[in-house]
Amino acid sequence: MEQLLWYEYAAIALIFVWSGFVRSGLGFGGAVLALPFLLLVVNDPVVFLPIIAVQLVLFSSLIMWQSTQGQAPDQPPSINWPYLKRILSIMIVPKIAGVIGLLTLPAVIMSSLIFIIVLAYAIGYIINRPIAINSRWQEYGFLGVGAYISGTSLTGAPLIVPVVASKVAKHELRNTLFVLWWILTVIKLISFVIAGIDLQLIHHLWLLPCAYIGHILGQRTHDYLVRQETPTFFRVLGVALVVVSLTGLARQLL
Repeated sequence: MEQLLWYEYAAIALIFVWSGFVRSGLGFGGAVLALPFLLLVVNDPVVFLPIIAVQLVLFSSLIMWQSTQGQAPDQPPSINWPYLKRILSIMIVPKIAGVIGLLTLPAVIMSSLIFIIVLAYAIGYIINRPIAINSRWQEYGFLGVGAYISGTSLTGAPLIVPVVASKVAKHELRNTLFVLWWILTVIKLISFVIAGIDLQLIHHLWLLPCAYIGHILGQRTHDYLVRQETPTFFRVLGVALVVVSLTGLARQLL
């Protein structure tokens, strides 16, 4: 990411503000909603994925720490640990498979299928008739494929989020997702280090503050959404999933 013009650096900074806002406000989408714009500046995802991964680990850690501070003994927990352990037991093998590239299904086909399925879920949220996960096979399928995509590109959230949202309370959703992203991203970061990929450490010095500004704005948005009625929360979730899915489908066509 060297020898860029000043306005290209400014564009990257604004995109990372946006990434931090989406990640903190909704609990997902920071990578998939930022990468299409970043690739318009530097058309190489390997440049940005390590930066996004490190930021996700840092801000997930911050969210987890904040969730344990000042919580009254009778206050409901903000992280659903039992369900988190359950989905990790389902996701760990396909996650590792994605990291080392064991499966050979073309990425364009897999990604397009995921985004189309998620569009159906998202429309259900918007019209207040969310599609329920009615069987273990549905749950295993969505989480397994989402984990594999996360292993390949850190963009498995659109498939994972509908499943988790159908199983945990709305006040638990974001923080439970953040713990999940932390674990999955650490695995991906380890793979970057093993593969010798440049983590772009020098660029964290100026992009972390940009992401933090977005994080603060997103935190306020999340607090507002949680105070609203449940249909409002899930409509916003549905709209976000539609944007994520359409963005992902558009990337496949470009």
